[in-house]
Amino acid sequence: MTQIQTPSAPAVASHPGARASEADASSRAAAADSAISRPPARSRRRTLLLSAAVVLLAGLGWAGTEYWNTWRFQVSTDNAYVGADIALVSPKVTGYVAAVPVVANSHVKAGDVLVQLDDRDYRVAVRQANAKIGTQDATIVRLGKQVEAGAASIDQARAQVASAEADEARSRADFDRTTRLAENKFASQQALDAARADKDKTHAATLAAQAALESTKANLDVLKAQRLEAERTRVELEAALAKAQLDLDATTLRAPFDGIVGNKAVQVGDYVSAGKRLAALVSDTGAYVDANFKETQIARLEPGQSVELTLDTDPGHPITGTLESIAPAAGQVFSLLPPENATGNFTKVVQRVPVRIRVPDAVMASGVLRPGLSVEARVDTRTTPSAHAKVAAAPGH
Repeated sequence: MTQIQTPSAPAVASHPGARASEADASSRAAAADSAISRPPARSRRRTLLLSAAVVLLAGLGWAGTEYWNTWRFQVSTDNAYVGADIALVSPKVTGYVAAVPVVANSHVKAGDVLVQLDDRDYRVAVRQANAKIGTQDATIVRLGKQVEAGAASIDQARAQVASAEADEARSRADFDRTTRLAENKFASQQALDAARADKDKTHAATLAAQAALESTKANLDVLKAQRLEAERTRVELEAALAKAQLDLDATTLRAPFDGIVGNKAVQVGDYVSAGKRLAALVSDTGAYVDANFKETQIARLEPGQSVELTLDTDPGHPITGTLESIAPAAGQVFSLLPPENATGNFTKVVQRVPVRIRVPDAVMASGVLRPGLSVEARVDTRTTPSAHAKVAAAPGH
């Protein structure tokens, strides 16, 4: 008899509730594995806070060290600007512009021609002044000859006075003799009258000769005064010639020093008047820095201290300068309208005092300092010359 075997059923029957339980168990197992593999969020925050604290403490330590070693000895301001010696090119005389041999932003040497004005009128003025001096020289020569003639006339007048006095002496002697003869009846009254008249006539001739002598002397004095006046007039004409020559020379505008031409505002053919601004010449060797420190910082500043200058145009390459001088007053004193704090409401404002800083010649020659550029100035008070002098003078040094 054949026996048929049927497949045996599984030991555990499968249904939906059992499958859900198995999925939950596997999810919990995976979550447990993940929790074991990564630290809790609180631990990560603690690590970040500890790292930040370490960085902060290190930064504070560095800042404290820098302050103690450097920063507390420094006085700084960003209210500082580059300055330079600038000459405004302006004509002294009026005229048309004949030539402008320079261009904007070009370098020139001292004595180079910047602007040439038309000088024809001024050359004529020089020739005219020279001609007037020549005419005056001729006048002086003429007056000199007249003075010589006046001196000769005086000699002639003196001779005439001597002749008149001799005639007067003779007539007086004749009159005396005739008077004695008339008294003794040896001469007539007519002879006596004739002798008296001759005496009076010769006396009058003497007076006339003396008057002519005085007149000749006076004329000579007049001639001498005229010659002196002519000589003084010649001096005036020489001054006029010098003025005309100066005006002629002023038609050529030259560079007063080495520098760079800027702000050029003149062209050939322009009619310019005296004092008109034609261009500016910026010295290439006279640059400096004016730093405006607060009044609360001035007490620590002294001439001779070292200054670190940082230009906004090149902050990576600071320049070392020297504090040269401190202004005698705050900047507001030199303003066009100084404040008047004795009237109205008052608000205290910290004032600033200009400080002049000298830069090395090599830096000026490099051309990096241009007027108007912004600068940050930092003064090292440890470089005060007086402090070094006190240390050097102390015992043991």
